[in-house]
Amino acid sequence: MTNKKKQKSHLPLRLNVLFFAIFLLFSVLILQLGVVQILYGEDAQAEIDRTENVTSKIPVPRGEIYDRYGNVVVDNELKYAITYTPQRNVQPEDNLEIAEMLTEYMTMNPESVTKRDIKDYLILKDRQKAYSRLTNEEKNLPNSEQYSLVLDRIPDTEINSLSEKELQIIAIKRELDQATQLTPHVIKSGSGKADKSENKYALTKKEYAVIAEHANQLPGINVATDWDRKKPFTPTLNSLIGNVTSSQSGLPREKLNYYLSRNYKLNDRVGENGIEEEYETYLQGQKEVRKHITNSSGEVIRSELVRQGERGKDLMLSIDMELQKRIDKILQEELKKVIEENPNENKHLNKALAVMMDPNTGEVLAMSGQVYHRADEDTPARFTNEAYRVLYDAHLPGSTIKGATILTGLDTGVIQPNTEFRDRPLIFYGSPDFRSWSNLGVVDDIEALQRSSNIYMFRLAMRLGGQWDYTPNNRLSYNGEGFSTLSNYFRQFGLGSTTGIDYPYEAQGVLGDDSVKGYEVMHMAIGQYEAYTPMQLVQYVSTIANGGYRIEPHIVKQIHAPTNESKLGPIYISNDPTVLNKVEIKDEYFERVQEGFRRAFQEPGGTAYYKFGDAKYKPAGKTGTAESAIYPGDGTRIDTINLSLVGYAPHDKPEVAFALIVPHLEDTDPHINNDIGRKILDAYFELKEERQKGEPSDSEKEIEENAESEKEEE
Repeated sequence: MTNKKKQKSHLPLRLNVLFFAIFLLFSVLILQLGVVQILYGEDAQAEIDRTENVTSKIPVPRGEIYDRYGNVVVDNELKYAITYTPQRNVQPEDNLEIAEMLTEYMTMNPESVTKRDIKDYLILKDRQKAYSRLTNEEKNLPNSEQYSLVLDRIPDTEINSLSEKELQIIAIKRELDQATQLTPHVIKSGSGKADKSENKYALTKKEYAVIAEHANQLPGINVATDWDRKKPFTPTLNSLIGNVTSSQSGLPREKLNYYLSRNYKLNDRVGENGIEEEYETYLQGQKEVRKHITNSSGEVIRSELVRQGERGKDLMLSIDMELQKRIDKILQEELKKVIEENPNENKHLNKALAVMMDPNTGEVLAMSGQVYHRADEDTPARFTNEAYRVLYDAHLPGSTIKGATILTGLDTGVIQPNTEFRDRPLIFYGSPDFRSWSNLGVVDDIEALQRSSNIYMFRLAMRLGGQWDYTPNNRLSYNGEGFSTLSNYFRQFGLGSTTGIDYPYEAQGVLGDDSVKGYEVMHMAIGQYEAYTPMQLVQYVSTIANGGYRIEPHIVKQIHAPTNESKLGPIYISNDPTVLNKVEIKDEYFERVQEGFRRAFQEPGGTAYYKFGDAKYKPAGKTGTAESAIYPGDGTRIDTINLSLVGYAPHDKPEVAFALIVPHLEDTDPHINNDIGRKILDAYFELKEERQKGEPSDSEKEIEENAESEKEEE
């Protein structure tokens, strides 16, 4: 009995100790909860209620481009589009899951997939397998180093064993990964038509409809509209207008920092070259800005419009597209004719360059660069439009620059009005002979331009270099100042100077320096030493035409505010005429050169009279022939000829100026420069007359026909 009582007495004590311990633990817990609630309750609730403001910028359609008469040159063609708007903190696994779902509804071009894309996918699909290739020591390395090792150790057998569907998944994920949080990103677009101009992976109407139906099952995926640049006048002026990057290619690598510093996004579409690049700031428009309020989980709980988006501003070019088309055609026809009539004599001839400009305002009316590609076994003969060559390509201009030479001589006093020289060969000891194309007899300054006397220019250049008298068979004397004097005057006319045109790039030319010799200055005086672009030549001849004002040329006439209608809105900026410099030479000297240019085109004995003598629009100008050469790179030299022409009309009240070069002929007989010059001036004045009569241009007829054709398709 005693033992039983003792055993029973121990049980309550143990239970009491246990209960007391539990009581203490609960007391501590309650005390801790109380402390948290009292001291940190507000912070904890704030963390739960925490929100963040995130701003997104949504791109808008690009501005349109028109010619000087309101004809659309570049438009935006609306397209179907699939967009992806990722939430905050989206992980690669999330994009992979969406990509796997999307492959059930659409296809993507697998050619865009890189080897790195595939490796990233394989690691994401089986991380354990990928990292099992690391040693225990390597697993202690930083994460970035581990990942780099894992990438290197994925065998080619795994890379090459992927199915077509897996490649599709990777291609879609690649697009999804380029999206910026809370900003719609186009992952696929297309017109929805069976259009040969689009690739086979362009978005179809069926894909658009199916994804629209299942969009609620695809996080961040939506259907929308996109745009692409449409050029009704293709291929006319394409090379000058330039291109726009795609949302896939985004910002150009070479200008990445430039655009990022101006708040562009990596996948923004920008002007890649040409006018699209030059006027990017205006064409891009004002993005729509939205503020998104997100909770602590990164989910958007509210969105607010901060700034309404506005599509880009529209450009009105100074270009006359109808005139442009006619000049393109003239250059092609004349170039093809000379090449096909003399294939053996002109086997290096392959291009013709021409530009027309208003000499009073600097408005460029047309720019044409026609390049001829001869037929081979695979392709027939064809032309490409490369108008940018008017700004990029510099060639020896020949006698076209003699007007600047005469003005230099008159202003420096080395010749006077009516100064005469006998045109006969100049023979110097130890130097080649200098001669004109023919012995022209005694000529003055005006006749020297009319008949294109080289000897007159040589004697003028000799005087600039310090040698006023000429004795046959003596050495040529040169004091070293002739080049600097001549180049200084030439630069004032734009010869060897950048013209200031509104374009991303233009060549300055191939220029000399003060180390030149006396005979090289003589060659420079007749356009046989420095090379210039057609744009420099048209600026030069315009300066002579308008009496000494070097006008800055421009391709864009006006910038217009955008409208919701298919027409130009109010003028935002106007590119008014800009005088770069006034050539301070007496008016009477300019008048003598203008008279020489008039006689060259309108009087018997003028070098272009046979072609322009009967023109009613009273043209003036100067022909040019320059000895040039081609160096194939094998150590040989092929001698060729450049034919050039500059001019303006009417001579007494100029409204149009032009310059053209046809380089690297081997037969000067065709005189293609004069044939082209006459035809492009005819085209200008014929078109002017047609418009005065109210007749519709070919371009207007073409636009109407295209509009009717599109209606029929719809």
